[in-house]
Amino acid sequence: MKNIILAILFCITYQFGFSQNYVPSIKNNTELSYVCKLHGQTRTLTLLTKMTKDTLVFGLETKGVKSNIVTNQKALKKGDALSFNQGEYSNVLVLKPNETFFMISQSAYQDLVKNKKFVYNNTTYILDEKPDKNSVVIDGKSIDVFHVIGQVDKTEIWIIKNPDFPLICKMTENPLGINFTLVKVTDK
Repeated sequence: MKNIILAILFCITYQFGFSQNYVPSIKNNTELSYVCKLHGQTRTLTLLTKMTKDTLVFGLETKGVKSNIVTNQKALKKGDALSFNQGEYSNVLVLKPNETFFMISQSAYQDLVKNKKFVYNNTTYILDEKPDKNSVVIDGKSIDVFHVIGQVDKTEIWIIKNPDFPLICKMTENPLGINFTLVKVTDK
C-alpha cells in the first residue's frame, strides 16, 4: 500500500513540475488567439504563422480586418522595435528592418537571459523575478515565461521562454492603450 501511495505522489509531483515548464511550440501554421484591449475596447485577434527561411508572416484577422504582417529575418534576429500596427491600412504590411510583431528579437531575448534586461523601442525592460508575477496560463497550462517591466512607462510584458521564437504572450500598462493576452495556441 505504501508503494502505491508513493507512486501516486510521485506521478502528481512529476505532473505538477512538468506543467510548470510548458512552452508552446510555435511553428508554421500555428494559430495564436489573443484577447486585446484597444483604447477601452475589447476584441479578439488571431495570428496564423507562415514561416519561410527569409521571413515570418503573421496572417492577422481581427474584427473584419485581414492582413499579412511581414517580419524579415534581420528583424527576427536583431530587431529592437515592436510594431503596434494593426494592419488596417494594407493587405500586406512589410515591417521596417528593425521591427518585430508580437515578439521580441532573438538578440533581445539573449540580452534578457544574459543581462536580465533588454532595450526595445528605446525603453529598457528589466526582468522581474518575483514568482507571483511570472505566471501565465493558456488552456489550463502554466506557461514558462519571463516577466519584464519598462523603466520609463511601467509597461509589463510576459515573454515565452523560447530563444527561437520569443513570443509576447501578455502585455499590460501599455501607454499606447494596446494591451493583449494570448489565450490559445493551436497547430493547424
